[in-house]
Amino acid sequence: MFVKTSLYVVICTKMNIRRYKNGKYFRSQPNKKYYKIKTGLLQKTQYVKAVDDVSFSIKKGQTFGLVGESGCGKSTLGKVIIRLEDATSGSIIVNGEDITRLQGKKLRKSRQQYQMIFQDPYASLNPMQMVGDIISEPILNYKKLPKEEIKKEVLYLLKCVGLSEDAYYKYAHEFSGGQRQRVGIARALALRPSLIVADEPVSALDVSVQSQVLNLLKDLQEQFNLSYLFIAHDLSVVKHISDVIGVMYLGHIVEIASDKEIYENPKHPYTKALISSIPQIDKHNNNRIILKGELPSPSNPPQGCPFHTRCPIAKDKCKENIPQLKDIGDEHQVACFYVNKVGDLNG
Repeated sequence: MFVKTSLYVVICTKMNIRRYKNGKYFRSQPNKKYYKIKTGLLQKTQYVKAVDDVSFSIKKGQTFGLVGESGCGKSTLGKVIIRLEDATSGSIIVNGEDITRLQGKKLRKSRQQYQMIFQDPYASLNPMQMVGDIISEPILNYKKLPKEEIKKEVLYLLKCVGLSEDAYYKYAHEFSGGQRQRVGIARALALRPSLIVADEPVSALDVSVQSQVLNLLKDLQEQFNLSYLFIAHDLSVVKHISDVIGVMYLGHIVEIASDKEIYENPKHPYTKALISSIPQIDKHNNNRIILKGELPSPSNPPQGCPFHTRCPIAKDKCKENIPQLKDIGDEHQVACFYVNKVGDLNG
């Protein structure tokens, strides 16, 4: 049984969920997404473990930032959450409803609750449609409204994202990358969703434009009471917009904490290495932690802790067992056997 408190979305595996005493969020066994691959006619089927053992929650009006190296499974997880792809196992609970196995009309109806802002503003907009048609298309698909009301709504959304009314009759190629992304944001807002998955929404934009779009997203969050899953590989971008940050490595979330706690008190060796890579004003800062080796393949992940092949404090235990996320206080969760040694790491 789920209680509609401040909970917004829960990623989990089973319905035997343990509810915390404060009623703020739930926790359970994690979510998975495997891709089947075949390397030859007579060879065994292999699986790419794009998302493996992932569990987290997002509260109403909160931004959950998801950060990690390219190829760690961030975008796949985002697609699974909004049902663009199906989970291999697990459950996705949105506003108290398990949407994981919904099909047909029920799935279509539920999609109004969650939308996506795509990474590439040049590829995500139909070049053959005018902006007015792009934004009104979701409304036409879900709501029976007079054309005048739909146009009025689209003009309102254009204003909300900082575009003028004459954008209604223009095509995507007439806009800059930042303006195109604003169109994509307006389209995502058209059905008044509660959750928006923003998949690297500023990575394709000039640095000068990125902060403008991030500030817009924050303003819209307050205006429409939105929850965000904000996916990025740039730590400074995630810090700018997130309330809570999850650090992902090779399909696993290895640490979850508030934005301040992640940056000031990282407790996983991978998180600490990421934080140390952020450019410092002090040019004499020699504390950067250089990780050895390459990110392992998700089709052949290492046994035990997924990070042990690159971890500077790994022990034999790490090679045999997978650490689970554990609370260490103040809603700070870490998947590491040797949390107490992470503070001693330096470059």
